[in-house]
Amino acid sequence: MPTVTKPEGIPVAALEKHYTPQELAKLWGFSPETIRNLFSNTPGVLRVAGPPRRLRRGYCSIRIPESVAQKRHAELHGSR
Repeated sequence: MPTVTKPEGIPVAALEKHYTPQELAKLWGFSPETIRNLFSNTPGVLRVAGPPRRLRRGYCSIRIPESVAQKRHAELHGSR
């Protein structure tokens, strides 16, 4: 699937609203953990992982593009 870009060469997906699991959980009425589970293996979700530090685990922050959230919401409701 080709990437749509603006005239400046920036992919359109990079400029759309990206939600945190907390934001989407509040909008959809779920817990942030449920949102993380729903989007854990969804293509298009941004993942930024930090390396583990001494005596601490590594963390992974995710951001969910609005278009990906809309598509997943439609899938959950059984519509296309």
